[in-house]
Amino acid sequence: MPLSSPVKRNLIHTREIRCMGYEREDGLWDIEGRITDTKTYSFNNLDRGEVSAGMPVHDMIIRLTIDSDLLVQKAEALTEAAPFHICPAINDSVSALEGLKITSGWRRNVQNAIGGLKGCTHINQLLTGPLATTAYQSIIPRQNQKENKEKRKSKKKSQRPAVINTCHAFDASGANVKRLWPEFYEESNDNK
Repeated sequence: MPLSSPVKRNLIHTREIRCMGYEREDGLWDIEGRITDTKTYSFNNLDRGEVSAGMPVHDMIIRLTIDSDLLVQKAEALTEAAPFHICPAINDSVSALEGLKITSGWRRNVQNAIGGLKGCTHINQLLTGPLATTAYQSIIPRQNQKENKEKRKSKKKSQRPAVINTCHAFDASGANVKRLWPEFYEESNDNK
């Protein structure tokens, strides 16, 4: 079912976020993200002069190189476009993420390492949301695929999947967990 029909409107701003996960031949992973903001109108900018309609106001790229445990080995950023000449000076600050793990508390750890005056709001938004999710979506299913192949060979008991209880679809007392991982299904008090 589609969204309701909107009233007549004009597009003003577009934010595009693109994230990719790459499995490297050395066993590490590159998780890359790009955030781009454009306007449908031209405007004058103090540092850049005229920014034409469709020209990026923000265009930032991030690469995290992480291991299979989601530990950041290397972090780098590049600012292709920003409202102020000073904005790219913060790119090197993302190296402070090296040694951190993308796990519970990631958002807080990023904020502590490169938040506020130490970083860039747009880069941090990309890191704490879509880039972290892309790391999980790239690595965890691939690991599960490899582990399932090994389990079929060894027939050993599986560990509780980390995704259980992370969202509505993976509720430990829900139908998906019961179907996918019956050994970890938990009957809820509502069902008793």
